[in-house]
Amino acid sequence: MIDLDDLGPGARDTGDDGGWHALPARARWLFALSGAIGVAIPAAVALVAFGVWIGGDAARIGAAATWLLLVLLGGWMGLRRYSWTRWRLDADGFGLQRGRLWFTETRVPGTRVQHIDLRRGPLERQANLSTLIVHTAGTRDSAVAVPCLDAGDAERLRDRLAAWIGHDDDDA
Repeated sequence: MIDLDDLGPGARDTGDDGGWHALPARARWLFALSGAIGVAIPAAVALVAFGVWIGGDAARIGAAATWLLLVLLGGWMGLRRYSWTRWRLDADGFGLQRGRLWFTETRVPGTRVQHIDLRRGPLERQANLSTLIVHTAGTRDSAVAVPCLDAGDAERLRDRLAAWIGHDDDDA
C-alpha cells in the first residue's frame, strides 16, 4: 500500500474538497504564457490572411489592437485553466480535475498504472516545475499528463506510484 504522507511544500491542499491539491503559484505564469501563445499565432495568421495589413494606418492600428486584445484574452484563459486544475493521490489511485464550465475528472486506479514519466522543458526547469505523465493500461486516453507540478512533488508522486506498481507485481 502507498504511504500517503505529506507531499511537501509545493502541494497546496485546497481545503475541504477531499484532499485535492492545487498547482504551485509559480506555475501561473506558464499557464498564462501558454494561453497567450496559443492565441497569438493563430490570431496573427488570421489577421494576415484577411489582409488587414494591406489597408491604411487605421486598419493596421485596429488589427494590432485586436491582436493584442486576443493575446490578453488567451493569457486570461490560461490563468483560468491554472486556477481550475487540481490533483490528488489517495488509496484508490491518482486523480486529476480540470475546468469549471467543461469540468473533467480523470481517475486512474493504481492497478491500471503501467509506468510514469517526468518531463521538464526549459521553462519548467527555470521555475522548478515538472510534468508528470501517468501511462495506463488500455488504448483510449492511455496517458494522463499533469503539467507544472512542483518538481519535488512530481518526483515523490512518481516514486509512490512506482512503488504501487512494484507492490502490485509482488501480489501477482
